[in-house]
Amino acid sequence: MGVPQPILDPLTPAAIFLVATIDEGGEGVVRDLLADLPGLRRSVGFRVPGSGLACITSIGSAAWDRLFAGPKPAQLHEFPGYAGAKHQAPATPGDLLFHIRAENQDTCFELAMKIAERLAGAATIVDQTVGFRYFEQRDLLGFVDGTENPEGALGVTAAFVGDEDPGFAGGSYVVVQKYLHDLNAWKALTTTEQEQIIGRTKVDDFELEDKPANSHVAVNDQDVSGSIVRANMPFGSVMDGEFGTYYIAYADSPEVTDAMLVRMFLGSADAEYDRILDFSTAVTGTSFFAPATEFFEELPPAPAAHNSAETDGAAIGATDGAVAGATDGAVSGDGSLGIGTLRQR
Repeated sequence: MGVPQPILDPLTPAAIFLVATIDEGGEGVVRDLLADLPGLRRSVGFRVPGSGLACITSIGSAAWDRLFAGPKPAQLHEFPGYAGAKHQAPATPGDLLFHIRAENQDTCFELAMKIAERLAGAATIVDQTVGFRYFEQRDLLGFVDGTENPEGALGVTAAFVGDEDPGFAGGSYVVVQKYLHDLNAWKALTTTEQEQIIGRTKVDDFELEDKPANSHVAVNDQDVSGSIVRANMPFGSVMDGEFGTYYIAYADSPEVTDAMLVRMFLGSADAEYDRILDFSTAVTGTSFFAPATEFFEELPPAPAAHNSAETDGAAIGATDGAVAGATDGAVSGDGSLGIGTLRQR
């Protein structure tokens, strides 16, 4: 297995999620950024010792075909979207996902700015979400989020591709969604009513023994759908009255997350839908793949069309240089500048 990106590292107090789409003709610039990103992260992180700065980089299915020749992760596909009888999970654009996290927000912001600068004119950032820790890993509904994340060896098995797709072992399938909460309606409920919807106690975070079948915990029972690793973060704007959860799930197969979302939005024999959706609305939905770290050290070659464009550009440059040299006589055919042993490169 390749060395995974730091998906299993503990959650940090600060995070920024950037989703971008690649502009037409921007593939070369994006490839350059992907190759340079590990060094860029180190440069920013080194300036703030102890920041724990990390950037988990993921690539969408359509973007993969535009950026790389050869095979791609076996199960990588676009987010399908889900339309239930009452609630919908839309599919929204996204070619690249940068999950930036650190102990402090300034370090996250600095790296986000550097990424945006490198992408300028080649890709468009279509979503930026600033996440933060809310008390003891609670969401803005007031409940602890992520309690059932698998730990240790179970986390490795749940999050990372293994021998079933050896070319991409150590990578992880990623799904992101933004959920907006109706806090006014939520706060109108009693604590007991809220606990029945979530399936856990609010104060001490214990799972209810008699939780309803349509509670959030029951619908997302990992014994039924399989295990995922979530890195959810709250976000919000007091001025805009916007309060939500940025849902991000890492898994060894997209089938696990797909199964959970089907149960949430389309229902099952046990529940018509996840009751939390009466108070939390999905406004985005995108799928990606986070390759192992070695992938960025030596990217696969670009598709033939992109290689051809680069070759044409190089040929034009070489021709122009030859014409210029022949015209001014300053550079000989072997690149000599006529100054000792100095030669033009």
